[in-house]
Amino acid sequence: MSAGLAALISITDRFVNDYGDVVIDINQGSKKLDVKGGANMLVTLAESGIYIPSACGGRGSCGECKVKVNSDVGPHLPTELPYLDEKQMEQNIRLSCQIKLKADVGIDVPEYLFNIKKYSGTIERIRDLTHDIKEVYVSLGGEEISFRAGQYGQFEVPPYDKIKERTQRAYSMSSKPSDKNHAEFLIRLVPGGIVTTYVHERLEEGEKINIVGPFGDFYVRDTEATMICVAGGSGMAPFKSIFYQGIENGLFEKRDIWYFFGARTEKDMFYLDELRELDSQYERFHFVPALSEPEPGTDWQGATGLITEVLDNYLKEKISTEVPKEGYLCGSPGMLDACMSVMRDNDMAEEAIYFDKFA
Repeated sequence: MSAGLAALISITDRFVNDYGDVVIDINQGSKKLDVKGGANMLVTLAESGIYIPSACGGRGSCGECKVKVNSDVGPHLPTELPYLDEKQMEQNIRLSCQIKLKADVGIDVPEYLFNIKKYSGTIERIRDLTHDIKEVYVSLGGEEISFRAGQYGQFEVPPYDKIKERTQRAYSMSSKPSDKNHAEFLIRLVPGGIVTTYVHERLEEGEKINIVGPFGDFYVRDTEATMICVAGGSGMAPFKSIFYQGIENGLFEKRDIWYFFGARTEKDMFYLDELRELDSQYERFHFVPALSEPEPGTDWQGATGLITEVLDNYLKEKISTEVPKEGYLCGSPGMLDACMSVMRDNDMAEEAIYFDKFA
């Protein structure tokens, strides 16, 4: 009921109140935008070609779209508080998706955001990897995208059924960075998900699609530490990109890499042959697939149990405790939290554990 009331108030405000034109001053005069007031800052900036990271597409559930506001736009909203610490609140860091533009405003954003672009692509290939994960390969035509292996893009779908607006969601790119004319995504069907439902039920090869990016701080750090990589489901995507690039830049000869991939049953596993080939080809690469609910009568020869249990066992029994380690994680928020707990319990430094936590 409260959500419906909030939506009614928002719609009424949009039509009753005319905020006129407002100015967004970015980075103390580095860029000024004259825009129509009344919409939220995240959407308005995107319409002007300034793309703030937003893993949830502006629903206020990821906390990624932070900007420093240099003007008075009112107190922090309850929807912002879960994503801001005390220091950020003192600095007036805000979620741009929660700020309605009613007057001129000044903000600070990282300069690299000016280089993020919207790409118009064509769906070149769609492939079923499992019963609920599709590999979507997008041609960017004559455009080139430059990204670090591990980063993500915003995948945009058109209105359909009761969805009246174009909708974006964040997905890690699984393509290798050297393939600059394409972007690939592994998209898992989420019940009720606007974008995933469109991808799984409506998206067709040859269809035009928009991608915004690249975003994110998830990439391989330039150290010699042993890499402890953990993923589940479509969390495979950034590691596919990282490993493809690793073949090209010699990563597998430089560092020890352990890749733990968890799934419920064998029907949820994919890319097994490719990863086992890497395991056999490179002495310093170790692939550890694990099933949490192997089906009776199957010939599964790999590890069993929750991926966190398997990870904990390997950190205690099979991976040297004497070497420095870095954690690289991609999966559901619950899986990330559980893996981080296991890593901390095994003396891995929290500041050396990297991830993008999508909502």
